[in-house]
Amino acid sequence: MSNSERFSTGIPALDQLLGGGLIPGTLTVVMGATGIGKTQLGLQFANAGQQQEGERGILFDMTSRGDSQNHADYAQRIFDWKMKSRNLDAALAADDVWKRELIRSDYCHVFERTGRRVTMRDLDHEQWQEWRVELNKKLDQAIAFFYGNFVHGVRRAVIDGVEPVDRASDSFQFHLFDYIYHQILHKDHDWVARDLFRVQFRTHQDTVMQHAYDHQKLATMLMYTSHEVRLDDLIDRPLESGDELCNANTIILMGKVREGNRMRRALHIAKHRGSAADDGIIPYEIGDQGLVF
Repeated sequence: MSNSERFSTGIPALDQLLGGGLIPGTLTVVMGATGIGKTQLGLQFANAGQQQEGERGILFDMTSRGDSQNHADYAQRIFDWKMKSRNLDAALAADDVWKRELIRSDYCHVFERTGRRVTMRDLDHEQWQEWRVELNKKLDQAIAFFYGNFVHGVRRAVIDGVEPVDRASDSFQFHLFDYIYHQILHKDHDWVARDLFRVQFRTHQDTVMQHAYDHQKLATMLMYTSHEVRLDDLIDRPLESGDELCNANTIILMGKVREGNRMRRALHIAKHRGSAADDGIIPYEIGDQGLVF
């Protein structure tokens, strides 16, 4: 993929609204309430990688309350895609990163079985310190998941399950995402490899260079659950410090709008830096094949 080539969302009508698709090397935030269709959109985007780059994208699930979306069921039903999950309990040797059959996976639920809430306010000081230790272990898992897929041709990452909070700056999910985006997804491949291999990096340095990839040709889509249900409320939503909407290149808002005596789903592209984009309110439905415009 050239720098000028766009990433297809997997929905031709949405690509057209975005002036051709999503821009390589950037962050797209998709925001809306539970049940509005964010996960289906994320899966359509990930699945489109099969045709465009030869590899489907990966899904990193950050849900922490034990109620994650049924990504595998959706993928199977919509695309006949049998997702391979990353087993967090399975230990991997450093050399396993280069073995596609061992490391290549589609899905990782990093907070599975933790049962934690999503803000620092939910924990006292001692609990927060303990949780930070656990978070550091999650970072090692995240590095292995993303790097292990990128060296085998994956170029799309969908991060789902970010839950609504009163203040984004209090959410440990946003702290983790900030690390993942800046220290894994938006960082030169060899420096990501250094974080993964650490003292063994020199042993693997030649192989690292043989598996080089350009982080500026990756695309990241963050699915962000909001308190707001109505599209008008999302459009009027104020930004705050720590809010990932401030850093996104593209923002897609999904919410309910009134049409006569009924409510229906609609989408608005609130931001698409560096490209022309439609500024309308675009109705859509969720069908057997995902989002339909």
